Amino acid sequence: MHDRYLDAVVLERRNLSDRIAEFTLGAADGQPLPLAEAGSHLELRFGGDTGRFLRHYSVVGPLTTTAREPFWRIAVQREDRSRGSAYIHDHFRKGTPLRVSHPIGAFRLSRNLPHVLLVAGGIGITPILPMLRSLVIRRQSFSMLYAGAERSQMAYATEARGLGGDRVRIHEAVHSGMPDLDGLLAAQPAGTVAYVCGPGPMIDALRGLARARGWDDRHVRFEVFNAAHLPDDVDFDIRLRSGHVVRVGAGTTMLDALEGARVDTLSDCRRGECGLCVTDVLDAHEGIDHRDSYLTADEKASCTQVALCCSRARGAVLDLDLE
Repeated sequence: MHDRYLDAVVLERRNLSDRIAEFTLGAADGQPLPLAEAGSHLELRFGGDTGRFLRHYSVVGPLTTTAREPFWRIAVQREDRSRGSAYIHDHFRKGTPLRVSHPIGAFRLSRNLPHVLLVAGGIGITPILPMLRSLVIRRQSFSMLYAGAERSQMAYATEARGLGGDRVRIHEAVHSGMPDLDGLLAAQPAGTVAYVCGPGPMIDALRGLARARGWDDRHVRFEVFNAAHLPDDVDFDIRLRSGHVVRVGAGTTMLDALEGARVDTLSDCRRGECGLCVTDVLDAHEGIDHRDSYLTADEKASCTQVALCCSRARGAVLDLDLE
């Protein structure tokens, strides 16, 4: 258990919609895996012997309040021209080997809150569903909004209603338009803490509306989708102080490439949130595509620092203050 990753295997694949598939992952040695804490996510390394892809996926967990599962369940939405999700959908079958981290609890659900508001947008249901399950088991006060285009494309909508009953509202945008987030916040009792996961604009809108209503920023807790990989990404080079050059492939991150080249780095969340991997830039050349949520707008504009786990060079090379 000292290794960051363990050898795992795909136990089962189940299609949840036209674009979303569920995968159950088990230990390669057949040993049971522990129950992951609500809001936890996994790092998956896959793509052949070199493990050229690294992606983060929330642990969905059991779909009922009574099940105890010796495996981890994830759901992956196939994005157009996205290399990682396309690889998973095209290649992950029963028996597919991969490397997986132990659960990382970066989006924890606090206990003993007076009232919890859960908000899920699209595939953002994956960390929210285990929170719902946990709140039901604890008999805590909560309400939930699950918004998506239409129910047939919304993974776990039936399971969410089964767990939470009338306290879970399913919102289909094709029939009802955009959800009234301000009205949703207005209906919450004093002291409510919201947990939200989904598209960035939805999260930003909810945070802004909550702030306008006088909510403490700490009462809106959120998880953004990892922005480290986009369809149009291309290869580029990192140049170190020594002159050594490290190639960063389109399907990987600077952090992964540097670790593969045995360059000393620091990291924790690997999703652009904690700031631990932020590194000084010696020359940004054509600029930096900042994709983190840690640096301020002014810091990003200066191009003097970069988050290795998710941001990328806009040009062919980026000079970093690393050995």
